[in-house]
Amino acid sequence: MRKHNTALTRFGRKVKGSYQSYGLGVKLAAVVILGLCFVFIWSVFSPSSYSVAYQRDTFDDIREPISSANRKKVTSLVPSTKKEQPHNKKLKHRSSSGEKKKRVDRSSLPSKSGGWHKNDKSGVDRKRKGEDLKLPKKADEVKEQELEGSETDVLEKEKEEEKIGNDKQEEEKKVVEVKENEKEKTENNSKQEGEGVDGKETEKEEIESNKEEEGEGEGTVDGNEGNGELANTEELDQESAEKVEDEDEKAKDNGKKDKNLGPLFDPKAHYTWNLCSTRSKHNYIPCIDFESASGKLQNYRHHERSCPKEPQMCLVPLPPGGYETPVSWPESKSKILYKNVAHLKLEAFVKKGSWVVESGDYLTFPTNQSIPKGGIQHYLDFIEEMVPDIEWGKNIRVVLDIGCEDSSFGASLLEKDVLTLTLGLKDDLMDLAQVALERGFPAVVTPFGTRRLPFPSGVFDAIHCNDCHASWHSNGGKHLIEMNRILRPGGYFILSSKHSSIEVEEAMSTLTASICWNILADKTDEISDIRIKLYQKPQANDIYQLRRKKVPPLCKANENPDASWYVPIKSCLHTIPESIEQRGTEWPEEWPKRLETYPDWMNNREKLIADSEHWKAIVDHSYLVGLGIDWSNIRNVMDMKAINGGFAAALAQQKVWVMNVIPVHAPNTLPVVFERGLIGVYHDWCEAFGTYPRSYDLLHADHLFSRLKNRCKHPIVIVVEMDRILRPGGWGIIRDKVEILDPLEKILRSLHWEIRMTFAKDKEGILCAQKTMWRP
Repeated sequence: MRKHNTALTRFGRKVKGSYQSYGLGVKLAAVVILGLCFVFIWSVFSPSSYSVAYQRDTFDDIREPISSANRKKVTSLVPSTKKEQPHNKKLKHRSSSGEKKKRVDRSSLPSKSGGWHKNDKSGVDRKRKGEDLKLPKKADEVKEQELEGSETDVLEKEKEEEKIGNDKQEEEKKVVEVKENEKEKTENNSKQEGEGVDGKETEKEEIESNKEEEGEGEGTVDGNEGNGELANTEELDQESAEKVEDEDEKAKDNGKKDKNLGPLFDPKAHYTWNLCSTRSKHNYIPCIDFESASGKLQNYRHHERSCPKEPQMCLVPLPPGGYETPVSWPESKSKILYKNVAHLKLEAFVKKGSWVVESGDYLTFPTNQSIPKGGIQHYLDFIEEMVPDIEWGKNIRVVLDIGCEDSSFGASLLEKDVLTLTLGLKDDLMDLAQVALERGFPAVVTPFGTRRLPFPSGVFDAIHCNDCHASWHSNGGKHLIEMNRILRPGGYFILSSKHSSIEVEEAMSTLTASICWNILADKTDEISDIRIKLYQKPQANDIYQLRRKKVPPLCKANENPDASWYVPIKSCLHTIPESIEQRGTEWPEEWPKRLETYPDWMNNREKLIADSEHWKAIVDHSYLVGLGIDWSNIRNVMDMKAINGGFAAALAQQKVWVMNVIPVHAPNTLPVVFERGLIGVYHDWCEAFGTYPRSYDLLHADHLFSRLKNRCKHPIVIVVEMDRILRPGGWGIIRDKVEILDPLEKILRSLHWEIRMTFAKDKEGILCAQKTMWRP
């Protein structure tokens, strides 16, 4: 019996041991299978694979095709070995930097932002890179081997599982690093987008990034980031050629970049030209005229600046009745050729007004006739009597006239040495900016909707609005807030009208009080029956703190008041400068002393003086006597890349006015131009300028094309724009590198411009050409 019990006990232990051994094997197999499932699911849905694809998106900046040697290195970017981790981290750092290379593909940038790539094969190269960077299928092969081996050798699989676990931990570390980098990049982008105000400003940030890569130097700012001061002393060398050479040398440091960047103009290209077939025909203004195939003529202008998607490679036709040489200054003040400014319904408009009279082939402007009854001279005297501090031509030098209907205002102020810039706002049937330009008065055409005007802050001595039909009190008073931005501290806002409702009066009173404008006078002239209100902008910030309601609020300290190119109007008030080193604390000197006076906030006065002397020598000894230009026929002049107004100052004694254009990617020197008593605007030359065709008698471009090299997607559009805004018989003076001037001369010849003079020395040259009447 005892033996029997012992046998049963032994048999039970044996069965239990075998059961435990079998259960352990089942458990081990289950663990292995679950582990393999987890590895399979992780390999499919793991963010690490996404991180590799994300890194691939950052290779857009690689311009050269990947060689076979490089392809092996690229395909080994999968985080499988420890040797590749430093290289992988380097790529992650690049993808999370502030250059924002993942967001924009430069080859697809619109023309107005300035395309970088001129190599059409860049997209193909990127596709090839994408193919080479496909994730290898090593993980799938490992999975299949693991599944097969799990049935035969559990121990081997345990080692493989341990190895996979180690690799998984490494991948998890890399994923954490990628997420941290992505989070850092997201924070950087959110900060930068917080500073931006619309899609255009984001686009301008990309352009600024491109500019930094070009090596244009620190301190250079675009129109959105202008600081109101001279950005960098190196940018204001008196020799513009030396400045551009320095920029090119810096750009050459980026070796790969320059290898794919060819010449600005293809010397082997042949150009054929056609006339533009636009609704506005001979008065076509790209980016401003509405060119939809449907719609009525009342919708003639865009409410906002909006450029065509495709570059304008056509030529604007001449007026239907032909075009003749304009009447020379000063005779043009009193009469102009009618057919040179002819457009729809102008004849009906002329019949309604008394200040303009049709006389044969001319439009005449009687000196004793103007929109204000009693004459414009009485109107100006009445304003000066209201506020004696307004001394036209001394205390007041630079004036902005909102809306162009009667150009007699600017004509009369010009006799008092006041430079008035007329802002044409309305459609072509109402504003007469073209008439003002034909008469020889400064004017620019721009929409005035939700975006800022292309001027820096605090530069106009006075702003005038005579029945300009601007709804100052609507939309929270944004338009008046914009006037406050560009008006000089202590400057004057002159508002005159014949008819106004009680509601408008109350709204204007509330609005002007909220921005702390002091009303100096409010009178009605008995002769003209015009009510004139004269406001003054405050000169200190203390008054802003006394407001009961802080509406509109003060702008943040980091918001740039000079940012204006494609920047929306902001409903806030910029603080008034208080330190003597800041621009705007002191009123400029009286004219003409103002032209050669350099306040303390100009921290490069010696260079400014040298620059003025440099241009005076060039103008006196070359432009006025050596180019064959008859300056008696020159009135409207444009400096397409003005720096600090040296060229315009050198022409101050001539009977001309100069529009100083500061490219939005250049240093923000436009405040210097206004401080000297001159006028100008910000502009991006990759787009069309806001003026009518045939507006200018002379265009001056000093190293403009060198500056815009690799900036505009199609640089040829700049030449087409020059042909549009220059009058037949007008002149172009172009100073640049010989490598640019040689193909440019060929382009101008294809436009039938007559090359009057070329000169080259030490790789720099000058080209002087005259536009003809030719049209295709």
